[in-house]
Amino acid sequence: MNLRRLYLLKDVVCQAGGRPLERPVTRIAACAVLRNPAARRESAEVEDLIALGAELGERLTAEALALLERPVAAYGKAAMVGTEGQAEHAAAILHPRMGKPIRAGIGGGKAVIPSNAKVCAAGSTIDVPIGHKDDSWSFDEIDTIGVAVPGSPLPDEVVVVLVFSDGGRPRCIP
Repeated sequence: MNLRRLYLLKDVVCQAGGRPLERPVTRIAACAVLRNPAARRESAEVEDLIALGAELGERLTAEALALLERPVAAYGKAAMVGTEGQAEHAAAILHPRMGKPIRAGIGGGKAVIPSNAKVCAAGSTIDVPIGHKDDSWSFDEIDTIGVAVPGSPLPDEVVVVLVFSDGGRPRCIP
């Protein structure tokens, strides 16, 4: 893995709608900025990217768990591919093998890990969807978090984001 940056965000929400929450909700975004080995290629050769997904799943899970004080309740993932790449490059990283090490790291996770991907310029933001780790139909955990890594992705890079949350969507309505 040709890692240029590891960018970690910790978002602790204490109030929603002007009211304090019963308990703060913490969301962690672990972001890896790396060279896209498939950039500038006309065909989407993705075998290396698929293996990279497993490696990133393990690394980003460890980084995110180190910042989260309570067990994971919800998760999500996303990727931003620089302009010399393709959306298929993000799909190759996110889908075939990234989930297994994530689930192993958190000790479970029956639900599909929600995801999002796009091709974009440096400084772009991506909305990472979040859902309950065991129940896709648990609406209280359905949320998003916007993530940007300053100056990334460069045209030949990809930013891979893993998000963990220790609670449901912060809201003021009981």
